[in-house]
Amino acid sequence: METLMVDCVQSSLRQFMNRNAIFLCERLCAEFPSELNSQLLASCYLHNNQAYCAYHILKGTQLAQSRYLFAISCFQMDLLSEAEAALCPSNETGSEVPNGAAGHYLLGLVYRYTDRRKSAVDHFKQALLIDPLLWAAYEELCTLGAADEASGVFGESAALSIQHQSMYHGSDSQHVQTAIEDRSVLAGRTLGPEEANSRQLKHVHGNSLRDLPVSHHGAAIGVGASSQPLNGGSSTMSVYSTPSPMPSQFSTVAPPPLCRNGQPNMNILGGESSPKSTVNTTIQAPRRKFVDEGKLRKVSGRLFPDSGPRRSTRLAAEAASAASSNSTQGGNGISHSSAKFLGGGSSSRLSSASFRSVTVRKGQSWASESLDDGDDRCLERERGSMQIGGLTPNGSRVTNGVSELLSLLRTLGEGYRLSCLYRCQDALDAYRKLSHKQYNTGWVLSQVGRAHFELVDYLEADHAFILARRATPYSLDGMDIYSTVLYHLKEEMKLSYLAQDLILTDRLAPQSWCAIGNCYSLQKDHETALKNFQRAVHLNSRFPYAHTLCGHEYVALEDYENGIKSYQSALKIDTRHYNSWYGLGMVYLRQEKFEFAEHHFRRAFQINQRSSVIMCYLGMALHALKRNDEALEMMEKAIIADRKNPLPMYHKANILASLERFDEALENLEELKESAPHESSVYALMGRIYKRCNLPAKAMLHYGLALDLKPSAADTAVIKSAMEKLHVPDELEDSL
Repeated sequence: METLMVDCVQSSLRQFMNRNAIFLCERLCAEFPSELNSQLLASCYLHNNQAYCAYHILKGTQLAQSRYLFAISCFQMDLLSEAEAALCPSNETGSEVPNGAAGHYLLGLVYRYTDRRKSAVDHFKQALLIDPLLWAAYEELCTLGAADEASGVFGESAALSIQHQSMYHGSDSQHVQTAIEDRSVLAGRTLGPEEANSRQLKHVHGNSLRDLPVSHHGAAIGVGASSQPLNGGSSTMSVYSTPSPMPSQFSTVAPPPLCRNGQPNMNILGGESSPKSTVNTTIQAPRRKFVDEGKLRKVSGRLFPDSGPRRSTRLAAEAASAASSNSTQGGNGISHSSAKFLGGGSSSRLSSASFRSVTVRKGQSWASESLDDGDDRCLERERGSMQIGGLTPNGSRVTNGVSELLSLLRTLGEGYRLSCLYRCQDALDAYRKLSHKQYNTGWVLSQVGRAHFELVDYLEADHAFILARRATPYSLDGMDIYSTVLYHLKEEMKLSYLAQDLILTDRLAPQSWCAIGNCYSLQKDHETALKNFQRAVHLNSRFPYAHTLCGHEYVALEDYENGIKSYQSALKIDTRHYNSWYGLGMVYLRQEKFEFAEHHFRRAFQINQRSSVIMCYLGMALHALKRNDEALEMMEKAIIADRKNPLPMYHKANILASLERFDEALENLEELKESAPHESSVYALMGRIYKRCNLPAKAMLHYGLALDLKPSAADTAVIKSAMEKLHVPDELEDSL
């Protein structure tokens, strides 16, 4: 009965019938109370996004797998200290982290979000040593700016590790299978067919419950929660009933059902899914990981407006045939774990072959079974010949598969690493080495769009994100960045359409509400924009970009205190989120706290040393601190970093004018007029310089040109005031 109930629970999970699985598993735990069955019940609740239930079920349990599942539930409930205690019991010095690579990865996330960067890096690296294919750990290392070159991580040592583990687990699977078959034959001779079949079935499930929660690398096989992937910054929160701040122009769209669009991995405790993808969907730490807003939104103020391992088809067919021929047993007695490695590998083929040989024998009458030693020796010779004949070709296939997969990960990993270091052109060059099939996937195209965004090439970024949407219209990864691209391009209609489309796809994703917030920010409705960004924070408090966008809106509303709090909240999640360092610098610059401004701009610059905007504002802070030589040097770097950005050239001219190097200043401004002919501030500055050079006619001309370009009301008042005082000496003007 216990085995039957376990089968029913697992079947319900595979068919996404979570409530049915929970009901049956509760009956199972009531009838057969054990920690293993409690694990299964907790897993059912995790599948159903009820981490708090799993938390109470597993609290105080001791088995490694129980502690891992308990830690996952704690992580989802933001109980990070309890998650750490479960993974590293204080009373067990030197104890191993449960679940191998997956456990180290989860512990790394706990350390990351409790601001212990070094420990986080150590555990992410340890996870990769155990499982070189745990891509999520490499992503986190890139986000932390601590990743080694991909060629080293996914190189020869990784290949040897994977092949060694494949051979080890293949051999282990073969020994386990042989033992099961021998026990079945012996039981059949002693007990009779029906009782033997029942005994074998119970034995197999007893082993699978102990072994299958841990994958080949020690990662959990399936504790997934319904959500989006980790590298998309997804939310682990349940359905919220917070009121929607969307005004009337979005109300024409029928509200979608309150459910997430992602699909959980339901192959729990015996499924055939990749352990890496399972851990990602379970833990859901946002990276944000990771590539953030890029060039900052209001850069110029008033001056310049702004695959899982696949089994061979042949092997699958053989397994199906074997299962069919043995249908009277109610179960084939084979652990699927041996087939999870890179095309099945040699162990999968050997297991299938051995099973076929036993099945033929079981198809005969048990009464006529010969008991002499000759049959046993024949069977052993048969098994030995199959091992020798089957190992070499499959071993070669494993080697080739490992080589091809690691080559792909090296290219993807290097591109992502360079992108996180903001070496965006190098990242684009790396992604171009991918095959056509791999390049034209949603994830890669989103990364390409992010890279162009950081390079302030918004048109190319728009094009890349359009292709990403076409490739994976259901994915929200990078859509927060895409909405900011459209914000900068002032594409109000496209941005509105994107926001509505994202809400229809998943109304519980922070990216959807970031897009809506950008819609209202573009319309200068900062209060409504702020409400939408706050909803994004509510849905996923570990999404740093949402905190940063809240900070931008608070600053636009001149609520600097809350703006500072929002930026600091983003930095608690991701200390390399340079946008928030920049935002803090802007607040202090406006408050004329120039030393604080210089410190925060410099922190942003240390993270992203290729941003012309950050260099420019750092130069402005240095100029305000009377460190003009450093300011001019920084402006020169900003000009070289982005020739199309007019801001650093303007401020360089302003610094030169303050140093009374008027000829150099005018030369810079004449060059700037060629690239930015419609900027009224350029002509206004030229008018001021000509006045100081005692050339009132030229000054009046340039003031007039500035007014013709229809500047803002505040700038218009300043220019008119300067025109009225044109004939007043500078010394007298300063005293007025």
